[in-house]
Amino acid sequence: MVDIATRVWNHKWKIDPIVRSLIDTDFYKLLMCQSVYRNRPDTHVTFSLINRSDHVPLARLIDEGELREQLDHIRSLSLTRGESTWLRGNTFYGQRQMFRPDFMEWFEGLRLPPYHLERVGDQYELTFEGAWPEVMLWEIPALAVLMELRGRAVLHDMGRFELQVLYARAMTKLWQKVEHLRTEPGIRIADFGTRRRHSFLWQDWCVQAMLEGLGDSFVGTSNCLIAKNRDLEAIGTNAHELPMVRAALAEDDAALARAPYDVLADWHEEHSGNLRIILPDTYGTDGFLRHAPDWLAGWTGIRIDSGDPAEGAETAIRWWRDRGEDPRKKLVIFSDGLDEGRIVDLYRRFAGRVRVSFGWGTLLTNDFRGLVEDDRLAPFSLVCKAVSANGRPTVKLSDNPNKAMGPADEIARYKRVFGVGAQTAMDVEV
Repeated sequence: MVDIATRVWNHKWKIDPIVRSLIDTDFYKLLMCQSVYRNRPDTHVTFSLINRSDHVPLARLIDEGELREQLDHIRSLSLTRGESTWLRGNTFYGQRQMFRPDFMEWFEGLRLPPYHLERVGDQYELTFEGAWPEVMLWEIPALAVLMELRGRAVLHDMGRFELQVLYARAMTKLWQKVEHLRTEPGIRIADFGTRRRHSFLWQDWCVQAMLEGLGDSFVGTSNCLIAKNRDLEAIGTNAHELPMVRAALAEDDAALARAPYDVLADWHEEHSGNLRIILPDTYGTDGFLRHAPDWLAGWTGIRIDSGDPAEGAETAIRWWRDRGEDPRKKLVIFSDGLDEGRIVDLYRRFAGRVRVSFGWGTLLTNDFRGLVEDDRLAPFSLVCKAVSANGRPTVKLSDNPNKAMGPADEIARYKRVFGVGAQTAMDVEV
């Protein structure tokens, strides 16, 4: 077991880089990357860092030179032989060779493209431009670097014993969550915490704690490197990025309205019926389900990633019933802003009515709330999103208007096209 406090106290980042592998990323990014490589390889996209928590002054906390060193280090990474073998030969979701030979040959030769970094006031403007399959792989490592450098800045002046106590308290806090979750042995939980983790070492420790504490209730991790190293299931399907870019490429309102379903039709074809999880909230869950083709009702389940999670699950249950499906055979994955109390409450409400699973993110791998003065290690909401495709702006509406992004006129257009009515704003904590 790694002594994390000692590693932090005696940090030499060239020995302990923040991102140490191209597969230190979420599994769904690689699945989506293969889809993009096959279907839209020449699409030109721009990804941009967005700090929703502007009270956290990243440019004052993080040295620009150190940030550039970490980003440059990521650009030097390529797949190792062992990583390539794992991706080529492993079984994911019961399927061998999920990653095709042509995609793997491309991935094995990949180096991430250049970045643009500029300080604007107390924040950094960090953007990535280029071919979609290359640029999209910057998202997770860029977020991990910013989150960990902010944490290192807070920890920098702490002494060795102070750090030991801090991590002991954080470990105790997580273990108490595990003990709470053990009161419901039927719960199934995966780690979704890569993008806003405290650090790689801490995420790895959290995964080991979950594995020991929850046993079979812990079903795997979204982090490919940790899944490989710990012989765990790599968990993930797809994300908002696919419909956001596809919608931006639509030539008219009719094509825009079809875009979210066209994405899933491609996905269905590529994966031969596997990985059939719907993420319906990109442009509002109600409208998505209201206009969804009947064949989508036959998919395995739905992931709920914004809005009130209980309302989202009830909406899904009604939709399945209306389409002649048995909700008890369907899977609902909750993945937005979860902590152990909400996980237990949602499980108790929906167990037996649907199959329930949880993707536990930031408050698994970065919950240092209340452990340092002025709560300077509290997690915050940092995202890296596709903001344009072939020169056209992307839009996300979400089921929570506080998560919406895009130009105001395009947001209004998308709301009209997708029939989005009144929405309830909710705080975005992480």
